[in-house]
Amino acid sequence: MNLNLVGDLHTHTVASGHGYSTVMEIAQVAKRKKLEVVAITDHSPEMPGGPLPIYFESHGHFPREIAGVKIYFGVEADILDEKGNLALDEKLLKKLDIVIVSFHPQIFPPASREINTQALLRAIENPLVDIIAHPGNPRYPLDYERVVEAAVSRGKVIEINNSSFTITRRGSRENCRLIAQEVKKQGGWVAVSSDAHFCETVGEFKEAQGLLEEVGFPPERVLNSSRDNIEKFLNRKRR
Repeated sequence: MNLNLVGDLHTHTVASGHGYSTVMEIAQVAKRKKLEVVAITDHSPEMPGGPLPIYFESHGHFPREIAGVKIYFGVEADILDEKGNLALDEKLLKKLDIVIVSFHPQIFPPASREINTQALLRAIENPLVDIIAHPGNPRYPLDYERVVEAAVSRGKVIEINNSSFTITRRGSRENCRLIAQEVKKQGGWVAVSSDAHFCETVGEFKEAQGLLEEVGFPPERVLNSSRDNIEKFLNRKRR
């Protein structure tokens, strides 16, 4: 499988509180690594050290292109509870280019497979949600078949998170393989992301790409395999 990736849709800056790079530094590394698109998706305010809500209100100050790299402005919004409520209100979510949702133990303590699954399914019902981040995290067991079915039916994308294999969430690889197989079976889409918290890891996809090759995942259903895919997906949301 020849999988060429042109964008990184999950990155963090110093605004996340535990990121170590600026937007400019991320864009410059993306340019050097020949990426065409980057999404800045800092953590939501509930995350310790995360930005205040005003950060997400001020997107008018945000550059749309740096060094020839298209820049999208979004959020990695935490799932707060079993009802699937998110840690950023709807008014702000509507202003953003891209909305990623995820679990973090600081916000949603790991629970049973059924509780985790219900919380994620309800978050997926939110029409403003675009991508489900690092669902292979072994701390959050999920019913993958049900989650993928809900994502596919509502046009959501499942992330294969490279940092889960190399830095955080150790033990994710087998879960991610099962998820990728399920997405392939159900005809859904994935996005390969770095989840970079330091600029030099932007565009680092090697482990996630290798996993998709193992399962024979169709390259044409990887969201960030073309700029056209990304733009069509996000423009559809805005419509």
